[in-house]
Amino acid sequence: MKRDSRLSGVLHVLLHMAETDGPVTSEQLAKAMQTNPVVIRRIMAGLRNQGLVRSTKGHGGGWTIAKELSTVTLRDIYEALGSPEFFAMGNRTEAPGCLVEEAVNAAMDDTFARAEALLLERLGEVTLAALSADFHTRVTRRATHCEFEDAPHAA
Repeated sequence: MKRDSRLSGVLHVLLHMAETDGPVTSEQLAKAMQTNPVVIRRIMAGLRNQGLVRSTKGHGGGWTIAKELSTVTLRDIYEALGSPEFFAMGNRTEAPGCLVEEAVNAAMDDTFARAEALLLERLGEVTLAALSADFHTRVTRRATHCEFEDAPHAA
């Protein structure tokens, strides 16, 4: 079963946008995500409908983030995507009158509900600002690591 990577992809796009001064076109975002601009426009339209991004048409137009990164949570973005299913697993429903199936499904439903609640809670705690800060920390770490590797070795 193919995994739904829209949330990860949108977060990737939004962080690219956060690093850019001014609007970013669907074509630019599609190139960064190695997808079709139509896919980007479809996804971004959902974010625009939730007030997370805005678009401007014409020369110099494109997509911009509409809110402060610190006010946008991963849950906000997840919900703007239509709250896709978290789990590919589901319950067996071939024997609706079977008490064993009912017991198993009840336990699985409870487990899935608890796991989903935990995931939603965590998504609500992480902001785009936190992702951006993590990105910048990684950039600094990599630059420092590269400088160290490139430095002449003491004899």
